[in-house]
Amino acid sequence: MRIVVTGGSGKLGLECVRQLVAAGHEVISLDQTLPRENLCRSMRVDFRDYGQVLECFTHIDGGWEKPDAVLHLAAIPGPSNAANAALFHNNTTVSFNVFWAAKAAGIKNVVWASSETLTGVPFDQPPPYLPMDEETPRRPETAYALSKLLDEVMAEEFCRWDPELKMIGLRFSYVKTRAEQKEFAALHDDARKQYWNFWSYIDAEDGAAAAVLAVERKTKGLELYLIASPDTVMERPTADLLAEVFPKVAVRGDIAGNMSLLSTRKAQRVLGWKPKNSWREA
Repeated sequence: MRIVVTGGSGKLGLECVRQLVAAGHEVISLDQTLPRENLCRSMRVDFRDYGQVLECFTHIDGGWEKPDAVLHLAAIPGPSNAANAALFHNNTTVSFNVFWAAKAAGIKNVVWASSETLTGVPFDQPPPYLPMDEETPRRPETAYALSKLLDEVMAEEFCRWDPELKMIGLRFSYVKTRAEQKEFAALHDDARKQYWNFWSYIDAEDGAAAAVLAVERKTKGLELYLIASPDTVMERPTADLLAEVFPKVAVRGDIAGNMSLLSTRKAQRVLGWKPKNSWREA
């Protein structure tokens, strides 16, 4: 396929580009900055300008024709990376422009980065049960999470308008490279240092592998998946962490050993995703 990756210069985007190219796809990386590695054709784009996005999804002189799929990762990547209003306006505008331009271009395969924050991060109010899954009620608590909620609501309506459209939202956990995972050692003396997302993360390579499978999946309609590494960032057993910080939350599944409290069974069952990396090996 010819696949456009928005945000292809970012931490997750660059790894997605690498794996898509390795899988034999023609990849076009679009971002506000050029990537630090020259893995494929790339171009600077301001996604807040709908005209630029539409051109990239239809025809670029001397460049490419309409892509077969869009992997949308471009966004301000989390709370505190910009003022709340600026973050919300940027992320919602960018996602709308990408979704609307794909619709106008007739692209039927759209995968985008949703977020674990929709489950209630930073969990000042605990979830109704653990481990969390795709059925956990959405509860945005920040401007960033609210922008991700609107992405999912927009996707629901786009798929209602067009029964032939496929849109897959990947609710990525805290994306970390192998080098960054060494930082987890500083968390081990205090269970409350990363309680805000139940000590979860996603290895960048494993997250990219899920994105590749989602883009390649042949289906129609809206699908949502939690994407997290199978273990927590902590050395202590998961049950001990819960007993200290969230003793009253109902447990409805296996939390043996260091198991993550974000269930990825759906992604593993439906997408065939098999996470391979752990910070314990970093």
